Amino acid sequence: MAGTVPSLALSTQFDKNGLLLAGGKLYFYQANTLIPQNAFADTGLSVALPNPITLDASGRVPEFYCADGNIRARLVDASGVVQLDAKNLLVVGPSSGGGGGGSSVDPATIFQTGDVIWLDQAGTRAGGVRDNARSIGSASSGASERANADCQPLFTFLWQTYADAVCPVVGGRGVSAAADWTANKQITLPDKRGFLPAGLDDMGSSTAGRFAGVPFSSGGATTAGASGGEATHTLSSVEIPAHTHNNTLTDPGHAHSFPIDPGIGASGGGDVAYRSNGGSTVSVNSATTGITLTNASVGGGGAHNNMPPIILGTFYRKL
Repeated sequence: MAGTVPSLALSTQFDKNGLLLAGGKLYFYQANTLIPQNAFADTGLSVALPNPITLDASGRVPEFYCADGNIRARLVDASGVVQLDAKNLLVVGPSSGGGGGGSSVDPATIFQTGDVIWLDQAGTRAGGVRDNARSIGSASSGASERANADCQPLFTFLWQTYADAVCPVVGGRGVSAAADWTANKQITLPDKRGFLPAGLDDMGSSTAGRFAGVPFSSGGATTAGASGGEATHTLSSVEIPAHTHNNTLTDPGHAHSFPIDPGIGASGGGDVAYRSNGGSTVSVNSATTGITLTNASVGGGGAHNNMPPIILGTFYRKL
């Protein structure tokens, strides 16, 4: 069962000076606490709204639904100055009868907190932050990518979805996302710089084994947010295809001829050799038993490029 708060839903809000509260923000918490509580776009409470909800240029609060019971609502202006802090508001319903009115929203048509979109552009994008390993947090957190109250829903999403190895909390994780947010801690965004997306090796099914031998720098083949692969790679000797160098040298033996001086005399044996060969040279055969041939290296040993053709852009994550 669910309902709404009629005094806020679809109402136009003004600041303390009577001016339209354009760009104001409405936060939802559990009654009498600072523990965030979701509001929803549908009566079935299946499509969570951002927390906070941002008022439009007319200072209007959109329709919203909450679980039956009581909630705390805090309304601030665009600069974060508190305009209303109602600690124990009754949710009026029930949702089965339509709640606060209006139609429900198909969750398949809503871009939700934590969703990622890739665009072939650089720079920032309204309503999102970049998955660039920088940080988000409250306005007092000093976060490097965005430090603002509107980061709380994404802060909670990252804290609850990813391990600290993927999205570290600066200073260490506390007992809950709400506690770390209240302590003005920063949480690190996933790092997609220079990466191509790929599917988990299981995705809820059995492992496909398509990452066998792939080096991972963090996590593994079935870890969401894990990173791995190589942009370049140098082949090891076992990775070179088996091949033969067809260099054959055959030497069955060969002759060397050199002159004999006939004046040496019989005592030297020279004239004997001269006469027995019928000429002025002697032929001597070699005694070749084998030759070793070494081929000089012609390779450079450099790494080869593993990258396919790509188009560069930015991964944006919805606040």
